[in-house]
Amino acid sequence: MSEKPTSEEFLRLADPMRRELLAHCYRMLGSVHDAEDLVQETYLRAWRGYDGFEGRSSLRTWLYRIATTACLTALDGRARRPLPSGLGAPGHEGTAPLSRDDEVPWLEPVPDHLAGVAGGDPATVVTTRESVRLALVAALQHLPPRQRAVLILRDVLRWRAAEVAEALGTSTTAVNSVLQRARAQLAAVEPSLDDPVAPLSPGQRELLDRYADAFERYDVDEIVRLFTDDAVWEMPPFTGWYQGPANIVRLISTHCPAGAPGDLRLVPVSANGQPAFAMYLRDGAVHRRFSLLVLRLAGERVRHVVMFFDLRLFDLFELPELLEASAVK
Repeated sequence: MSEKPTSEEFLRLADPMRRELLAHCYRMLGSVHDAEDLVQETYLRAWRGYDGFEGRSSLRTWLYRIATTACLTALDGRARRPLPSGLGAPGHEGTAPLSRDDEVPWLEPVPDHLAGVAGGDPATVVTTRESVRLALVAALQHLPPRQRAVLILRDVLRWRAAEVAEALGTSTTAVNSVLQRARAQLAAVEPSLDDPVAPLSPGQRELLDRYADAFERYDVDEIVRLFTDDAVWEMPPFTGWYQGPANIVRLISTHCPAGAPGDLRLVPVSANGQPAFAMYLRDGAVHRRFSLLVLRLAGERVRHVVMFFDLRLFDLFELPELLEASAVK
């Protein structure tokens, strides 16, 4: 049995766990804004209940239990957070009118620096990167909240079934049954948690440079060449999703407010352990924040782009509202 730390030690020991707890809540909720709120609530609950912490488990385990319970409470009766391709509708034609739905609680990306994907222990960084991939978090949203919690605790955090059962107030048999169903449902939607995420190759880094350059030059022919044949483009809060390079380019040519070289500027960032860009749109002598793009690569091509129009994300990614002319190419 570990010795219970003092109140001062609690704050000192618990604070370094904020990023991993935020990643945990993000996997559960699909929203970095909601995850931040739930981490705050977790620390508040832990502080208030600290007198009852008897050291029977580690402080980390105790905090994860509180965070998981808080997430399950928050998810009660709440709709899942999808991407447009997860709504069940077929792909759209790029020239079709756009349909926007601001009532849907859309999935959000998470900045790497908030989720603990940058820096720190290399093994922990790799595990976190693999478990916050955008497609995987989107797939997790298809699971009922309790299945989601069991899968994350068992397959991401590697808790024993007995630990999960104690945390959720159920039996080991029930945990194993729920885990089996959750794994089966996840496998039907997206690759598993065990799929490795390799570091970017030199060729992929060159691809990202070409990608940014093609959009900034508004080179439509080059944009087509950068996508895989089955590439998908989606952009919440617009409900459509678009497949195939030619169709994606028709979408961009039809609906993008940019139309000439220099209208767009792309700033490289990292989200969900994946390459991403902050896109700025020309407004007179400056470029104003416009959208955030998260990319999924396949070899040296782009396989999937999710373009987010929630401008609050720029603050989370610590990005400026505009780029002055002197700050762009």
